[in-house]
Amino acid sequence: MLDTPNQEKTQLSELGEFALINRLTSSIKLSNKSTLEGVGDDAAIINHSGYETLVSKDLLVEGVHFDLSYVPLKHLGYKAVVVNISDIYAMNGIPTQIIAGLAVSNRFPVEALEEIYEGMLLACNNYKVDLVGGDTTSSASGMMLSITAIGKVKKGNVVKRSGAKPKDLLVVSGDLGSAYMGLQVLEREKAAFKSNPNLQPELQGHEYVLERQLKPEARKDIIELLKNLKVSPTSMIDISDGLSSEIMHLCKSSDLGCTIYEDKIPMDPQMIRLAEEFGINPITAVLNGGEDYELLFTISMGDYDKIKHNPSLTAIGHMTDSKPIQLITNADQAIELEAQGWKAF
Repeated sequence: MLDTPNQEKTQLSELGEFALINRLTSSIKLSNKSTLEGVGDDAAIINHSGYETLVSKDLLVEGVHFDLSYVPLKHLGYKAVVVNISDIYAMNGIPTQIIAGLAVSNRFPVEALEEIYEGMLLACNNYKVDLVGGDTTSSASGMMLSITAIGKVKKGNVVKRSGAKPKDLLVVSGDLGSAYMGLQVLEREKAAFKSNPNLQPELQGHEYVLERQLKPEARKDIIELLKNLKVSPTSMIDISDGLSSEIMHLCKSSDLGCTIYEDKIPMDPQMIRLAEEFGINPITAVLNGGEDYELLFTISMGDYDKIKHNPSLTAIGHMTDSKPIQLITNADQAIELEAQGWKAF
């Protein structure tokens, strides 16, 4: 992955920290008026006058969050930005800046870092976000990316996890479970390669689920859509750790219960076929898989008519006065949900 034939590599020690930073950031162009000072000083200067500032941070650690045997470096850089700005959208905000930290071992040449930055800057360009600073340092083992996302939201318009009310509808954007099944395909092909390095990976026909895993997109369009529909979410979260975990976060923060319905949950046909091929119940991939980066939110019952015919939005259940937090299966059985998604420790 890191060694490209017939291409000379530049060792990190040849440049030093400051020359490396200059090389990685020389192509940055600022796009937000709120960015008064970006890369090049001791700190960035940001002016969000009239707005509340949102700040979120995520770590991506090699061997924990990504596997470089099948994750392209450019995709990794892109995904690192997207998963962070998704948290800003989940607060009904607009991401405006990011700060990037990168720790690498000496097995990575300068060109590898340039690929990561190329992916990060592509994401910044697509989402109109400025990279305004960061740090690079050495690592004794693998690679770590640390991204801080900064955004803004008009005062009074922020949406927290804690605003849901009884009888509010629970709504999800897009479809769920595909990122998890994309990961299963990649892990399967990695295992096959280990047993026989001469085998070619069987990825054809799995493009959708692979893209959902390797190059997810944050749902900027949903924030704009809700504004155009004049729908104000009462609570919201992004789906990074699996649907069951995120529902439980909303319920705990709002001190409510919830009932969702299996037959209402949107799933892509390719994901369903793959899940069956792997012997996985599709609803298990949805509830516990994670990394979909769709938005999960609640709306008042009175707003249902505004969203019911929109192909990007699906009402999957409703909030209740108190526990249980449950799934009604296709067999009409009530199953209490458990937080079985991603666990950091």
